[in-house]
Amino acid sequence: MTPLARRVLAVSASIGVVVAGAVVAPTAALAAPAPAPSAAPFLAPYYTELDVTGDAQVTTADLAALAPHLGMTSSDAGWADAAGFDLDDDGAVTASDLALLSERIIYDDGPFQIVEADAVAMQAAMNAGVITSVSLTQQYLDRIAAYDKVVRPTGVRPLNSIITTSKVALAAAAAADAIRAEKGMTGMLLGIPVALKDNYNTADMPTTAGCGCWSGNQTSSDATMVTGLRADGAVIVAKASMDEFAINLSSQWSAFQPDGTALTVSSPYDTTQTSGGSSGGTGAAIAANLAGIGFGTDTGGSIRIPSTYNQLVGVRPTVGLASRDGIVPLALSQDTGGPIARSVQDAAIALDAVVGEDAGDPATARQAGKVPETYTSYLDGESLKGKKIGYIASMLGTNPTTQRLFAQAKAAMEARGATVVAVTAPDGFSAIVGEGSGSGPEFNHDLQNYITAYLDPTVSARSLLAISQSPNIVPGRASNPYGQRAAVTESTYQAWAGPQGSHTLQLAKGKQIMTAFMDDQKLDAVVYPTGNPYGTIGTNMRLSPNTGLPAVTVPMGQGLSTEASTGGVNLEFLGRDFAEGPLLGLAYGFEQATHARTTPAAYGPLG
Repeated sequence: MTPLARRVLAVSASIGVVVAGAVVAPTAALAAPAPAPSAAPFLAPYYTELDVTGDAQVTTADLAALAPHLGMTSSDAGWADAAGFDLDDDGAVTASDLALLSERIIYDDGPFQIVEADAVAMQAAMNAGVITSVSLTQQYLDRIAAYDKVVRPTGVRPLNSIITTSKVALAAAAAADAIRAEKGMTGMLLGIPVALKDNYNTADMPTTAGCGCWSGNQTSSDATMVTGLRADGAVIVAKASMDEFAINLSSQWSAFQPDGTALTVSSPYDTTQTSGGSSGGTGAAIAANLAGIGFGTDTGGSIRIPSTYNQLVGVRPTVGLASRDGIVPLALSQDTGGPIARSVQDAAIALDAVVGEDAGDPATARQAGKVPETYTSYLDGESLKGKKIGYIASMLGTNPTTQRLFAQAKAAMEARGATVVAVTAPDGFSAIVGEGSGSGPEFNHDLQNYITAYLDPTVSARSLLAISQSPNIVPGRASNPYGQRAAVTESTYQAWAGPQGSHTLQLAKGKQIMTAFMDDQKLDAVVYPTGNPYGTIGTNMRLSPNTGLPAVTVPMGQGLSTEASTGGVNLEFLGRDFAEGPLLGLAYGFEQATHARTTPAAYGPLG
């Protein structure tokens, strides 16, 4: 019996409908194609457009409404009331129509497996009663306890991906279960456990920015993005580790560690390697299935590098799409928060929850009228067809593994109908990617503003200078970088990041150059490898932050055992201002063509 037939019988039985001959119904009747979704293959409108009960979702109540009309044909009296249930347009309401309607219910077909589960699978299982948010959250907490701080039999170092787990996560999960019981699935994040990089303020867990000198920083409020996640029903299960104050790519952190000591985050694919940074804890945790979806921040690569090291999807949004208010800053000229997930679908679902204008971050005023109702509406497996995608040869680097994988990626995109062309870098490109990060000139200024607004009054390290003098920081960072950056004056900051600062003007020029370049070349996106296996490529990571343009990175494969490294490599899509939707669509089409992500073998199911 097909899954669809099982669904029809199960749903029919649940509402007391007896479909004559359902078990032996002709295959064609049960396999009739559902009406094509007008947008995404899930969420509104696909799972809502056939609703007849007025609750904005298709449930067994809608099947019960169809049941009295079974067997009616267009020649029967009362057809006007039944015609809306003739979903296959054959002039009759039959078991086929019941099947088609039942497909619009998100539910589970069997035992739930947490490893590699996406948000749709989690919602399906919770809607079906196979699991609850409480049991799902407990499974993730159990995995964190079992896997994060231990060395696996095939490993060398622990993951060290989690700083804190929430003491109220199970209560939040129970509240999500209560909402589901009363109102149904109110959104795709309802009850989904999420891990946040530990520079996002949370009222229920300390926000350490990875530093032991801030282990006592319990803020009284959530970051704006966290408020959005909670409003959509997400369960914040843990705070992920990060490179202390997001300074480096090594993801070393000292929070809650003895003075003068630090831990390093490891990649779950090879624990001798770092997971990248600075959002390395989020990257390792999501890759090892220690949470459903994660969030990081990116100044010069800190979402995209952990994503490529850990075979994940990462989104660096346009600066101004999601509020940075309540996030410990590094350089606000380039800082932005975004999702890190195991699939493009999950990244789109997560992004929906955190966008919006916020007076606490004036940059978000730019997004007015530029944000779609849902980013999932762009997820089309045929999204690459007819698109023109450019690449700049110098961004491919010389690593043989990366070059091989890029050639395969190019072929995969072309097989899906895209035109992929080499383009000559525009005039001014070298200046764009050559512009330095704002983390040096801006950190002291921006961090002090956060300290004034949010730092717990009991924390004694209340300036970057005081942090540099604390014994509880990552060893070796006192004078460089902390001491050096603490010495940056306000005049130096203004000359760099002020309204007429050199960095401000260069970033604006970079955006103008790259936008005009894509327009002139009629490009839908520019692509390039995010990095090499466990390494970076030249200045590739600078293109997105130095233009403010969004980027989505997605796995494109791994090294072979005969090559220098078996690490993963991602393909990055860069697009126009606030073009996250089209970029996610292209990344989704590429993901569906390649399915390049693998699961780290040492972190499978518990038991």
